[in-house]
Amino acid sequence: MSTFVPAEWGPHRAIWLGFPSDADLWCDDLAPARDEVADLARALAGPGREHVLLMASGDEALRAAQARLGAVQGVELIAGAFGDIWLRDTGPIFLKDQAAGFLFNGWGGKYVLPGDDTLAERLALHAEKPFRNNAFVLEGGALDHDGAGTVLTTRQCLLHPNRNPGWTEAAAEAALASALGARKVLWLDDGLANDHTDGHVDNLARFVAPGVVVCPIAWGEGDVNGGVYDAAARSLARMTDAEGRPLRVVRVPSPGLIPDEDGKAIPASHMNFIIANGAVIIPDYGTPSAAEALDALRPLFPGREMIRLPSGAILTGGGSFHCITQQEPE
Repeated sequence: MSTFVPAEWGPHRAIWLGFPSDADLWCDDLAPARDEVADLARALAGPGREHVLLMASGDEALRAAQARLGAVQGVELIAGAFGDIWLRDTGPIFLKDQAAGFLFNGWGGKYVLPGDDTLAERLALHAEKPFRNNAFVLEGGALDHDGAGTVLTTRQCLLHPNRNPGWTEAAAEAALASALGARKVLWLDDGLANDHTDGHVDNLARFVAPGVVVCPIAWGEGDVNGGVYDAAARSLARMTDAEGRPLRVVRVPSPGLIPDEDGKAIPASHMNFIIANGAVIIPDYGTPSAAEALDALRPLFPGREMIRLPSGAILTGGGSFHCITQQEPE
């Protein structure tokens, strides 16, 4: 394969966005989560930015999306069946000239929902991209890409026996090279505590430019992931990319401890930002760290508007902005 997964900061033809649709999954958080997704869609579709393809599952959800966004220029409503809104994981990974699909098993069998395992091919068909399905389990949020064949991931997720039993690093690297043109895989160890994705890297570390990676630093008291953040930063500082460049590591404040109703840490992360055409949008979980995180990221994205938006209701479903989007490169 001669092409790689384009960097997220490259130009997009469109960006997919999932609309909360299943009342049984979202319960009391359904309406506020819909409002947060609608605000995100408006920001993505701002002047000169994205063509937003907002997918809603079922007639009621489509009506709710229409009521919030039907008059917004740049937002196209798409009816399509899916289990839940995590299109980063259930949709395809778009390369320059094709879309790659993978087996999807509900994050290791935790949440197996109708429609999720066929979504990648349907999105590729809508995008009019040749579709290649790969016979191994992978979610898009398990990887991050620099646009030149360097892939960032975690051992906790990619080598977890609930995905591809018996996989070694060598086997995973060969599979990613074949499916996505990966030239070099950079391995981190664990992801965030209590993450049902088993440690997706897009909550832990992200490429923001060639040779530049951001990862969190603990913020406030009681941040249970402080050791994980520091271990990732130390590992990254010793790594080089596929071009042989040493990585520059930039630390960004974490949201700190955000407990659920039982006092258990929720895997919230400002790393779940979206790099959009003309903007970077980061999730705000209601902690003062959001403003600090935005300020830390700002120098890395000259020429892009820096936006933070509430994501507390979306977080109750298990993820945030990056998890519910998937970009189509130009």
